[in-house]
Amino acid sequence: MARRSSSQPPREPRPDRVAAHFTGLSAESRAAAYLVAKGYRILARRYRSPVGEVDIVARRKGVLIFVEVKARNTLDGAAESLLPRQQRRIAAAASAWLAANPDDANGDIRFDAVLVAPGRIPRHIPAAFETE
Repeated sequence: MARRSSSQPPREPRPDRVAAHFTGLSAESRAAAYLVAKGYRILARRYRSPVGEVDIVARRKGVLIFVEVKARNTLDGAAESLLPRQQRRIAAAASAWLAANPDDANGDIRFDAVLVAPGRIPRHIPAAFETE
């Protein structure tokens, strides 16, 4: 891998990647607000571990919920974008959360999705997927 000399400025991120990043942040904020309105307590947003990331970690009525937020132009498009590979990554990050928060390991857990599209109310899908 070639190293940049110190006289070269750092590369600017591609505009489409910057737009995608801010779209994701906005969608996560909308999803978190929607969940709070439904009575969920947000414990963490954008929880990162060495094995993956969970967009939102929440709790409601004693159930710990790991939430994946998907933003697309349509809610159906968002639903179709939750792939098995991502589900495994989310499950791995959830395991890391549970290892770091052992008090949470004894209760019920669930994997939800919140789908976000422009001009639409977010769609919350409880138990969107299961893990092994």
